[in-house]
Amino acid sequence: MKTIHKLTLSALFLAIGFVFPFFTGQIPQIGSMLLPMHIPVFLCGLLCGWEYGLGVGLILPIVRNLVFGMPPLFPTAIAMAFELATYGGVIGYVYNHAKWQCIKQLYIALFISMIAGRVVWAIATCLLVGVSNVSAMMLINGAVLTAIPGIVVQLILIPMIMATLDKTKVVPFKKLPEVSKTQTM
Repeated sequence: MKTIHKLTLSALFLAIGFVFPFFTGQIPQIGSMLLPMHIPVFLCGLLCGWEYGLGVGLILPIVRNLVFGMPPLFPTAIAMAFELATYGGVIGYVYNHAKWQCIKQLYIALFISMIAGRVVWAIATCLLVGVSNVSAMMLINGAVLTAIPGIVVQLILIPMIMATLDKTKVVPFKKLPEVSKTQTM
């Protein structure tokens, strides 16, 4: 039953990833600033595990291109597929293999996955368009500078969603067992 639940949630996150970019009005400049496809992939990795997050991240930009024509397939959607797969896989692995799950651990997993995903995006971009066609400034601009608003949204929204899921007991944080006073004496 767990597998069916995870597959259903993954399909939901895939559908959200298809719809979120419409909120940016299909304007690529706004989409590259707010990163609307990233949030469902991060959440999929957190809630379903690294395998599902990796899978949703890998297929989302390519299938979205095939259905809606955005993002452009080469090199954008292909590089994004590797980037989003890294986000979903890394955040799911780091968070779900932690000794405890709390906001602090969530931020650690989020930062690690953001760095890993941007490094993978830079490598994929270099391989797709050729190293000689990519400047360091283009990579820094594409990976960090234009994405700052989206990074801020992710750093606020994802922990807020996870804290809400914990508070409502839908997906509670995994905490270390309480140490009783008799055990410490």
